[in-house]
Amino acid sequence: MLVGYARISTTDQTLNLQHDALTKAGCTKIFTDTASGAQTERQGLTEALTYVRAGDTLVVWKLDRLGRSLKDLISRISELNDRKIGFKSLTENIDTTTSGGKLIFHIFGALAEFERDIIRERTNAGLEAARKRGKLGGRPKALSLEKIKLARKLYADKSTSVAEHAKCLGSRGTHYSGM
Repeated sequence: MLVGYARISTTDQTLNLQHDALTKAGCTKIFTDTASGAQTERQGLTEALTYVRAGDTLVVWKLDRLGRSLKDLISRISELNDRKIGFKSLTENIDTTTSGGKLIFHIFGALAEFERDIIRERTNAGLEAARKRGKLGGRPKALSLEKIKLARKLYADKSTSVAEHAKCLGSRGTHYSGM
């Protein structure tokens, strides 16, 4: 069974073009949403994903109707594949029920993984370059060496309370972090 999903981003747009294309493709049931693709909660998509069964094919007019990012698309299509549900995009002519469609999908997956690796490498290279210039990342230390010495001295002095220590150091947490 072919199950369609159509989405428009604003109420100014209409679903007619997508609905006609999905009907022409043979979809017997069509779910719709009027929501930005960036929204994670889309009622129509949730209903469509709940409705489809093993052996069915989820059909969209265009890839961007299903997900906004390549990572999101790959995740959703992988989930469908795990459930033995096919996926078809009419505009891009991708059909995961065919060997050619599976190949295209795997190439997309490899490109997404490659992109993630490049981002990770650039981030690590930037952090390393900053370290070499003497810059340290993270939150600044709450206590100077002098305040750490004071905190230890106050902590050792059992005649004053933690509340008094906190006044001198700024907070109870600062008092205990100096230990």
